[in-house]
Amino acid sequence: MSDRFRRELVALVPKLRRFAYSLTGNRQDGDDLVQAACEKALRNAAQFREGSRMDSWMYRIIQTLWIDDHRRVKRQGARVDPDTVALSDEGKAAALPEDRMMLARTRAAMEDLPEAQRSVLALVAIEGLSYREAAEVLDVPVGTVMSRLSRAREALLPRLGLSQGPRQ
Repeated sequence: MSDRFRRELVALVPKLRRFAYSLTGNRQDGDDLVQAACEKALRNAAQFREGSRMDSWMYRIIQTLWIDDHRRVKRQGARVDPDTVALSDEGKAAALPEDRMMLARTRAAMEDLPEAQRSVLALVAIEGLSYREAAEVLDVPVGTVMSRLSRAREALLPRLGLSQGPRQ
């Protein structure tokens, strides 16, 4: 495993944490998910193809681990830590009280979305992936990404007190 591989992985950790938080809904589970993904990536570093995007590879690992955990939770029941349910921007973007309130409302509204919509929304709107890149990470067609993203946005707007313009 090269030093470059390790450096790139370390540089991605903040983005991976943000994505994992958006999936799990809480900091501790998000951090656990990122740690598990990094461990898996390090164990399987030989499978990473030079020239491919490490962020897409890592998002895919996180998504797969999350789905596996989600299935386990369905069988065994969910763990919830009420003290750590909210995501945080760590004070970077929501400096004003009204911004923090909107961020909190957005987090809560995202948690109510179905997992498939929440994943697409996190990858495209938060992480900035293109529809094609999100489709590769989630292993779904681009049209499915577009559809899920549209439904997620439609569901979020009324919950955030924002009106949706007329459909064209």
